[in-house]
Amino acid sequence: MFLIPKKILVKEAMSDKYIQVNYEEELSVCLDKMLKNNLDDIYILDEHKKLIGLLSLTDISKTKKSDLNDGNPIKNFMIKDINTISKNVSLLDCRNMMIKNKIARLPVVENGYLIGVVRSEQIRDYFYMRMEEIGSKLNHIIDNIYEAVCVVDTEGYVIVWNKNSEKLYNVKSEIIVGKKLEDFFPKAILLKVLKTKKAVDDVYHSPPRKDTDVIVTAQPIFIDGEFAGGVSTDRDIMEVKKLSNQLQKANDTLKFLENEVKKFSSDDFGNIIGKSEKLTKAIQTARQVAKTNASILILGESGTGKEVFSRSIHDYSQREGLFVPVNCSAIPSELFESEFFGYEAGAFTGANRKGKMGIFELANNGTVFLDEIADLPMQMQAKLLRVLQEKEVRRVGGEKTINVNVRVISATNKDLKDMIEKEEFREDLYYRLNVVELNLPPLRDRHGDIVILIHKFLKDICTQNSKPVPEIDQEVMDILRNYKWKGNIRELKNTVEHLVVLSKDESIKKELVPKYILDNVNKTTDCKTYPMDLNQAISKLEQDTIKKALNMSNGNKAKAAKYLNIPRSTLYYKMEQYKIK
Repeated sequence: MFLIPKKILVKEAMSDKYIQVNYEEELSVCLDKMLKNNLDDIYILDEHKKLIGLLSLTDISKTKKSDLNDGNPIKNFMIKDINTISKNVSLLDCRNMMIKNKIARLPVVENGYLIGVVRSEQIRDYFYMRMEEIGSKLNHIIDNIYEAVCVVDTEGYVIVWNKNSEKLYNVKSEIIVGKKLEDFFPKAILLKVLKTKKAVDDVYHSPPRKDTDVIVTAQPIFIDGEFAGGVSTDRDIMEVKKLSNQLQKANDTLKFLENEVKKFSSDDFGNIIGKSEKLTKAIQTARQVAKTNASILILGESGTGKEVFSRSIHDYSQREGLFVPVNCSAIPSELFESEFFGYEAGAFTGANRKGKMGIFELANNGTVFLDEIADLPMQMQAKLLRVLQEKEVRRVGGEKTINVNVRVISATNKDLKDMIEKEEFREDLYYRLNVVELNLPPLRDRHGDIVILIHKFLKDICTQNSKPVPEIDQEVMDILRNYKWKGNIRELKNTVEHLVVLSKDESIKKELVPKYILDNVNKTTDCKTYPMDLNQAISKLEQDTIKKALNMSNGNKAKAAKYLNIPRSTLYYKMEQYKIK
């Protein structure tokens, strides 16, 4: 392992510096050899050169002085009852044996022969060396920990101060280590732990550097039940906050896209449908300006498809960002600013604790559709104008500005010029929004498109309701074509859905048509007048009937002739006679 020392055997650490003598050698000669070799032990061998005893300087110092000079052999003074050890025993076991027997050396023996010696100072030096090595490795580990680490003793003196502590607090380890933590950081949370001897977990802390936010965890240190100091780890969470903000943006975007998918799945009018001259002209203008950055103002009655039109413009523009629709009439006045520009965490009571993106930030590089722009309060009109001019927003409760690249499409069914004269709408904002103006015709001016839309809605609504597509009686189709449709496309779609869900067989008959539509069509029919001159009346009736048949057939003359129950040649003749295109 990186930190745990490998198992060291005696043979790897034993010393080969030792003195061996025959048991008949004089004691005085043995002492001279020990002093000459600077060793404090000597090992005695028998006639077969096997170890039978040892003698240390301490042992010799206890003998009489006369014994040293009388030529006495060393066998008379040696320690016979000696402990020996094998070369394959671990050094740790060797140390434990020496401590247990209170001895300073152990001969290493193999088959009775001395092959080495392990002395207490060798073991001590070895373990000191290993401690220094482990300490060095620990310092490298602590310096490479992502958190800032500080360790203090019981009196508050700094023992460990790693590299990330230096970066986070701008204090070098050589300055603070060995000094009291309190002298540098009098409000440090670790000082509280030293007093209470209780842990403190995940406390928010603001260090001197303004570009960081820190979470601190501090723990008391107990060794064998005795208090030994404390350790704190400080985590810079700025990167985590950035990731959290990015995640929040991604979640906001995902939620928005989910809502948009729901809209598309429930909205059958995903494309612009129709061939009327006014609508075709509006489409051509929109296609021409779609890929520019110009702001567009769409004017038209309620239900004419202003949002669908704006979506088509965004799709055709191929802008990378999202299409974000906003109904200005549906936002409470006190929430306009936070909805438009977003807010920071804790900006106001009830705010999301993580903050929230506004619609302009959400639609960056995309399109914002401001429906019912006439209902935007005057104070928000000024702020919207500034965003359009400066191309930047600032969240509520925030200090930094956020650059945005947003294309704005606005729409209304009100007369903005009249509102400007009444000082209900800013003139400068009007001209900023109305770089290009598109007027969507009401459905009553798109008479030829009604049949197309009816068949489109009929097919889609039946598919949604798992019903077979019924036939519409010609009388019902005539009624729907002659109705004025004050609610425009939205009213037409709702009416077709009404007819579908109430139909019981494979056809839709007159009795299913809502009464208010029948009453309106009957009233309109009653108001039609013809000239008293019979020839003129017949001529007008023929013209109206031919035009009606052509509208019903969407311009297909063969079908129109069948509706009129006349030959196609007769239809061509009548159209030329009455100059009907």
